Order: sequence, then C-alpha cells, then structure tokens
Amino acid sequence: MALLRFILNIIWLFVAGFWLAVGYAFAGIICFILIVTIPFGVASFRMAGYALWPFGRELVRRPGAGTGSTVLNVIWVIIAGWWLTLGHIATAIGLAVTIIGIPMAWASIKMIPVALAPFGNEIVESGRPREPWQF
Repeated sequence: MALLRFILNIIWLFVAGFWLAVGYAFAGIICFILIVTIPFGVASFRMAGYALWPFGRELVRRPGAGTGSTVLNVIWVIIAGWWLTLGHIATAIGLAVTIIGIPMAWASIKMIPVALAPFGNEIVESGRPREPWQF
C-alpha cells in the first residue's frame, strides 16, 4: 500500500501537484506582502505541501476550532479560496480524461475542502491512530 501511495504521489507531482503547489505558494506570497494577511500566507504554504504530496494524507477537523476559524475561513474564501478551488476543479476535469488520471482527479477533488477552509482543520497521515476525542 505504501508503494502504491508513493507511485501515485510521484505521478501526481508531475501531472498536477507542482502547479497546484505553485498556486498555493503564489497566494501565500501575496498574503505575506499584505502583512495583515500573514496567517493566511502561513496556511497557504501548509496547503502547498499537501498539494505536492496528497496520497496517504487526509483532512480532519481540529478539536476546539470555533468561531475564529470560521471567520478566518470566510475571509480566506474571499481572498484566495475561490480561485484555488477553481484550479482544483479544472485540474480534476483534465485528469479525469484518462483512466490512469481518475485517482489523481479524485485527489484534486478531495483537496477542495482544504482550499476552502484551511483554518480549524489539519492534514494528517491517513493511517494514523487518532485520540479518542477525534473523529
């Protein structure tokens, strides 16, 4: 299973991951330039790492994430989340054209919640045991 994830991640890196990560990094740089949006830049660079190597990782809700993260997510969608989501949708459509690209298209669709709501969530390894309070 680990070998399959590794192979899928390598293929992903070349066909879509690099360009999606560049999009996240570009959004992060813009957020750092604007200074007030530095927390958005940090989140964007964290998501760029996920966009480079998505297989074997998943998004889970962080316990205790409340109203503050919701407000930040709303602002994020206005600033950069919507166009990063469009990038994931366009990538998924392009990848789904071939049979080999279907798992990659699914990975791109799987990343849309990350693109829309980076705050209050965390990216973890898929097989990692979770604490009893996590679901």
